[in-house]
Amino acid sequence: MTLASVAVLGMPTVTPLQAGGGGFLYYAVVFLVLALVAGLAGFRGIAGLSMKVARILVVIFLVLAIVTFLL
Repeated sequence: MTLASVAVLGMPTVTPLQAGGGGFLYYAVVFLVLALVAGLAGFRGIAGLSMKVARILVVIFLVLAIVTFLL
């Protein structure tokens, strides 16, 4: 069922919150989980690198969120 047919039937349409957004927070969580699993497995180099990437993505997300809220 397409959105056009749903709109014709009179049913309310739902638009996703991130229609085409970046997903920085999603990837930050993915890298955080990767870091935790690698750390538990004993791969300290991969865990450290994954934590650095996750931290950078969270900072980028926070900066973009603040800029968005201010505009």
